Formats: sequence, structure tokens, C-alpha cells
Amino acid sequence: MGFCFGVRRAVDMMLEASADGHRVTTLGQVVHNPQVVSDLERVGIVVNERRTTEGVSTDTVAITAHGVSESTVETIEERGFGVIDTTCQFVKRSQLAAMHLAEAGFTIIIFGDPDHPEVKGVVGWCRGRGITIPDESLEGLPAYLPSKVGVISQTTHTPERFAKFVANLMEARIDQITELRVVNVLCNATTSQQAATRDLAQEVDLMIVVGGHNSANTCHLADLSKANGVDTHQVERVSEIEDDWFKGHEKVGVTAGASTPDSSIDAVVTRIEAIAAAQA
Repeated sequence: MGFCFGVRRAVDMMLEASADGHRVTTLGQVVHNPQVVSDLERVGIVVNERRTTEGVSTDTVAITAHGVSESTVETIEERGFGVIDTTCQFVKRSQLAAMHLAEAGFTIIIFGDPDHPEVKGVVGWCRGRGITIPDESLEGLPAYLPSKVGVISQTTHTPERFAKFVANLMEARIDQITELRVVNVLCNATTSQQAATRDLAQEVDLMIVVGGHNSANTCHLADLSKANGVDTHQVERVSEIEDDWFKGHEKVGVTAGASTPDSSIDAVVTRIEAIAAAQA
């Protein structure tokens, strides 16, 4: 549980920049966890929620773990900013895949949340050839598709959902698609945590999921737990935990998203242990 490699790398890069005396503006939240963002702000890291260079007063900007569009990268270069690029390696792979597919004449379908910064960034590498579809129902898919189609998933989706999406796409549009390229950019750390959460859900009757309410990978863990029939609560802070949740339950599981610091997980576990002792 806790920080994945990409998140830990992004946070460490921000702390290192701050320690060196750099004034840095991040283009959006470095990671989707309010406690982490607050900790970075306390050491002088400024957040520009617009995720653009507009209004930036520092000499250095940081690209978050979720990445940015190609045009934003070009603007950063044109304006001469110093750059700290914390883009997750899996997101970078997704961006490059989108660019290469576009250059090869493919229409790129991105299976993901159109409002998520990672997805918005990847769309910005599609050279105008990108289509975002949010779920397996294919709602929003144009009536006509070109014959060459590439498919990419948001990196935090489950393998099962991505496989179902691709299968549904082929079943619905096999008459239009003559060439299909599927690029697997799913984050293996997230996939491993999803599998661990699914296994844990078989052993408990209450699950506490720790992580930002705006964190896609954390929300997916909560959804997985609920799908396994387990009473599930997602909390961002230990103060959100309610004693009544635990009444009538015997086994409690705790899991956490990839952007959740160890301190938050430890605080939640300590709180659960205190509640268990009080209700014993």
C-alpha cells in the first residue's frame, strides 16, 4: 500500500527542488491527494489548478505525474521556463503511443474519464485524432469510425474493464474496423494493488479504502471492493471515520491508493484499532 514508484518519484522531485531553493509552480496537483499537496505547499511549491502556464510567476514549472498535452509542453519551451517533469512512466508511454498512432493515420479511442487530467493530456498528443469514451457501454462513440483504430486505456483502469471495453468495441464495430491496434499502458503497480484488494475483499466484511476522493486509482479500489459485496467506505482523512461503521462487523480490511502517504494509512489503522478496542 501507499505511494507507487511514480508518485514517490514525483513527490521526491518536488521536495528536492524546494530544498535547493527553487520557486516552482506545478501545473495542477502533483498527485491527487490533498495532504500531499498541502505538505508541498508548506515548503513553497505553488499549485496552478488551471494546468497551464497562464499567470505563472515562477521561473520553473513542474509537470505533474498525470502529464500534460503536447501543446502545453511546447508553450513551456517557448516561454523559456525551467522544467521539472514528473510525468509517470506509464502516462508517458500512453502519450507516446497516442502520438505514434496519430502519425500512422489511426484514430485513437481512449477508454477513460474525459475530465481526468491524465486523459486530457493524452488527448492532447493525438494530433486531433483522439476520441474519449468513459465506459464499456461505448456511449458517445461516433456512428462512423475510420478503418484504422488504436485503443488506449487510462492507466488506472482494471485489466478486466479494459478487456471488456475492447471486446465490446470489436463486437459493435467489426464491420467498420479493418485494422485495430491495442496498446496496454495499464500501470502494473495499480493493477497489483487492485488484485490485492480483490483478494482481501474475499476475507473481510468491511473495507476501509484510504486516499483522495479525487484519486481515480483509489476510487477504483473502492469500486472493486463494493463489487465483491463488501461494505466499503473511502476516506481521505482519519477524521472521516465513523465508529458506527464497525458495528456488526468482525473482519476489517484496509487498502489504499497509489497516491496515499504512509502516514495517512498508519493513522487510519491506529484509529481502527482504537475503535475495535472500545467496542470489544
